Amino acid sequence: MAQESPKNSAAEIPVTSNGQLEDSHEHSFNRDLKRSLPVGLGLSETKITSHGFDSTKEGVVEAGPFPGSSASPKSSVISPSSAAASRLAGQGCDLIIPAGGKAQQKSGPVVLAEEVKNPAMEKLELVRKWSLNTYKCTRQIISEKLGRGSRTVDLELEAQIDILRDNKKKYENILKLAQTLSTQLFQMVHTQRQLGDAFADLSLKSLELHEEFGYNADTQKFLARNGETLLGAINFFIASVNTLVNKTIEDTLLTVKQYESARIEYDAYRTDLEELNLGPRDANTLPKIEQSQQLFQVHKEKYDKMRNDVSIKLKFLEENKVKVLHNQLVLFHNAIAAYFAGNQKQLEQTLKQFHIKLKNPGADAPSWLEEQ
Repeated sequence: MAQESPKNSAAEIPVTSNGQLEDSHEHSFNRDLKRSLPVGLGLSETKITSHGFDSTKEGVVEAGPFPGSSASPKSSVISPSSAAASRLAGQGCDLIIPAGGKAQQKSGPVVLAEEVKNPAMEKLELVRKWSLNTYKCTRQIISEKLGRGSRTVDLELEAQIDILRDNKKKYENILKLAQTLSTQLFQMVHTQRQLGDAFADLSLKSLELHEEFGYNADTQKFLARNGETLLGAINFFIASVNTLVNKTIEDTLLTVKQYESARIEYDAYRTDLEELNLGPRDANTLPKIEQSQQLFQVHKEKYDKMRNDVSIKLKFLEENKVKVLHNQLVLFHNAIAAYFAGNQKQLEQTLKQFHIKLKNPGADAPSWLEEQ
């Protein structure tokens, strides 16, 4: 025979989310719940937890042992009625009834989302930092121009940079003159070739002057061939010097510009730090001094790195420059000397020595078969 569990006053008081008494549906739910519990267990030892729609469990009832009973604790999982489930789900919060019969209401789960970074704010911060850095550098440049500000000078490095810039101007002048010589020589060779063809044509048509026209035709053609050989040597000289001036030296000067920019930034932040150190030290200025010290250290490391890079590039540039110009100057001298001496073999030998291959006239133009 089934034994009925003792009644408990707390079990007879239905509680809602707003603290009011429930209607007859609540009485029916509590009565069904009480009958389903084991013998000797009252609602005073029962904790009911209800979750919202997102929960996978509909209802959980945790039961503890009845005082004075030797029975082991048991737990039951009960699915509430549809009316009670709708009521609990509609509350939007967790309802906990601990032992003692007092109802406590807890707020629903709170999800903390990560703070989303605003791209516009990031761009604004970058613009602010850029503007501040530009202002400091501009102020430093103006101070140096007016003679009020101090600047960091590496005497040895500055002297090497000045020599490089002066040499670059001189090499550019040599390059310009060599290009002019190449253009004029090309026109002269073209004229000599045309003159040789004209002499050859007259040699065939003038029987009285056949030999004289023939000698002149051979001489002009010979000079044209030697001129083309000399033109190939000069063009090779121009290409090598152009690579040295407009690529190798220009790349080094680009690094020098970066070094000078780093030097200006370093001096600008150094001046700021010196001004802050000369001012008062209090709670407001100490954070600024510390931040200025950090920025100064960052730009000092950048300045030291760029100075080291410039020193290394200048060293390698000097070695490469000597090697390239030595070969090109020997080529230019031997080719010019052999041409004006009329030594065709020596001129051709000079081109072979420097692995220069001449292009035949019209070699770049495709044949009629290739055009098809």
